[in-house]
Amino acid sequence: MEQHEGGGGGGEGGLTKSAAVAACTAMAVFYVAILYSPTLVLRLPPPISFKSYMIRRFVCAAISSVVSLVVCFFILPITRRDASNLFGVYGIRLDHTWQALVFPLSLTSLMYSGSFALKFLSMIQASNEYLNSGGTVSVVCMKTILWKIVDWVVSLTSSISSWRNYFVAPLTEELVFRACMIPLLLCGGFSTYTAIFLCPIFFSLAHLNHLLEVYAQQNFSLVKACLVVGLQLGYTVIFGAYASFLLVRTGHLTAPLVAHIFCNFMGLPVIFSRRSGIVIVAFVLGMLSFVWMLFPLTAPQLYNTTTEKCSCWHGYCNWS
Repeated sequence: MEQHEGGGGGGEGGLTKSAAVAACTAMAVFYVAILYSPTLVLRLPPPISFKSYMIRRFVCAAISSVVSLVVCFFILPITRRDASNLFGVYGIRLDHTWQALVFPLSLTSLMYSGSFALKFLSMIQASNEYLNSGGTVSVVCMKTILWKIVDWVVSLTSSISSWRNYFVAPLTEELVFRACMIPLLLCGGFSTYTAIFLCPIFFSLAHLNHLLEVYAQQNFSLVKACLVVGLQLGYTVIFGAYASFLLVRTGHLTAPLVAHIFCNFMGLPVIFSRRSGIVIVAFVLGMLSFVWMLFPLTAPQLYNTTTEKCSCWHGYCNWS
């Protein structure tokens, strides 16, 4: 398939807008539905532990990702030349990997300037309390802090919830909702901006099941459950648009993936704190810096040797 200026295949190869939307909707529904299939469809017994429950979900999410990738292979107008670099169709690339790791991570971290400021203030307060109680900064103290960090990393890697939040969920969601859906929408004839803002809608659909889970498991009222999930969906839509932007601009799936993992780790950005006005100042400065650096740090030239013959599929990086 020839590269297209500004993304979007204009329905080339028989792919229409309605077909692209239908395929994306089906993938979003399938991503959620398969998570409940072991008990509702296959009639398997309930998991005996939370770990086995999560492992079962990991397998289901992996199956959903593979199925979506295969379906896209048959739907997208992929030529024999494209098939020789099939992973590149989905933005899965090995070239310019460090750029796809460092620049998007640096850009995303600017949104968390308020969070970093609050953590820094908390560290200063804890240090002052320790020193005021007669403690001294010594080698023993530094070793204790180091061992605490090591223990934290070990507990993080051994937690099944951590594997879900920082590996399985980001990887499978980025494969389905970015690597598959962005090419579908662009080849279906949607403009680049439309694809970027349409893709998060499908992403949010995959999180609607949280409404039932919050309502049933947390014993919330329906109104409170809607408010909680509504906030989550709003954040999901915003992040989904940002992740889609990263994939389109860089043509590299690593970019939205590393941003996804980082955001899952950090949670919602801290905007203000009653403890200090420094937090809100840091947040505002961070957001201004984020807006200022959004396009420079995602410039296609950073992720491709040449944008005339870029590594991304059908000319993502022709868009500027």
